[in-house]
Amino acid sequence: MRTVLALLMLLLAQSPGTAWADSHAELDRRAKDLAAQLRCLVCQNQTIAESNAELARDLRAVVREQLSQGRSDREIIAFMVARYGDFVLYKPPLKATTLLLWFGPALLLAAGAATLFLYLRRRRGRLDERALTEEEQRRARTLLEGASDREAR
Repeated sequence: MRTVLALLMLLLAQSPGTAWADSHAELDRRAKDLAAQLRCLVCQNQTIAESNAELARDLRAVVREQLSQGRSDREIIAFMVARYGDFVLYKPPLKATTLLLWFGPALLLAAGAATLFLYLRRRRGRLDERALTEEEQRRARTLLEGASDREAR
């Protein structure tokens, strides 16, 4: 009788419930991995895993639903890209339509530096570096002597 009970307990321990829990944990892991690859379209600097925006919650639910339907990670990412474009990918691929995403910040920085350089160059050219007149030199000397007298006190 004890042997039968031990075998019964061993069979129950290996029941489909254990396999379901394992597959559920695997589903959670895959959902988190996918959510970390997708950008929140509201926050834009966060993944949908990090964001608390309503749209991010909805996208996480869509990911989980598609995973439970048996879709692969690639199929889910392709679905999101088809629906929202490459911008939904937290690390978009380098291709003709995403060149601005990849190189836009560097181009803006270069344009800002070039603008600053040209502005400073033109400004220097407009400055008049003429010599001081006798009156201006006398006035400057008077101001400097007055300042040195105050410092001596």
